[in-house]
Amino acid sequence: MRTFIFAFFFSYLSMISGQVMASTDGIHLDEVEVDLSDKASLQRGAKTFVNYCLSCHQASFMRYNRMAKDLDLSDAQVKENLMFASEKIGDTMTVAMRAEDAKKWFGVTPPDLSVISRSRGTAWLNTYLRTFYIDDTKATGTNNLVFKDTAMPHVLWKQQGYLHHDEETGHLTPASEGSLSSYDYNVMVADLVNFLAYVGEPSKIQRLELGKWVLLYLFLFFLVAYPMKKAFWRDIH
Repeated sequence: MRTFIFAFFFSYLSMISGQVMASTDGIHLDEVEVDLSDKASLQRGAKTFVNYCLSCHQASFMRYNRMAKDLDLSDAQVKENLMFASEKIGDTMTVAMRAEDAKKWFGVTPPDLSVISRSRGTAWLNTYLRTFYIDDTKATGTNNLVFKDTAMPHVLWKQQGYLHHDEETGHLTPASEGSLSSYDYNVMVADLVNFLAYVGEPSKIQRLELGKWVLLYLFLFFLVAYPMKKAFWRDIH
């Protein structure tokens, strides 16, 4: 019981500290709905993750077959649509790029994204992925509103297009159009954040489903236990 309470408190503290750390520069963070019961959203998020994130970032705590089960996908569907190299269905979602090569190319080793949603918070991720802007002083050609001087390039620029940052007002305005409308791009990012939230705590899906049955059991137990309690204590004054 103590272990459970400690784990819960640590997870909550990590989430809060991530959100506070993300807000220290006074940047407004845009909340995003996380719905782990929306399997279609999780499937779209998984597709975006493996196509645009997994080449540099790994999610080493997640196995492909576990993801398949949780997202209502068959192993064949995962192999055909979400695995593009020599991975096996029981492998974890790792990258072939060596850490030393990544640091050489990007100046920093791309972080493992297994628990990024818990350390940073989903609002931070949602805002981060939508606030890249043109910055010719950077090697990647872009910077980010909530993560200044980020080494990560704007990998979704084809979908979103590029944004211009007004230094005086702090506002972002479109500099070029992407293949998606603003609404569709926001949905794409929301699906990706939803998937990262799932990766950060995959057991939460089962826990939420099990919780309904636990509450039902406790209710039925109460219906039996309360009359028994009244009967046992009737003659005790």
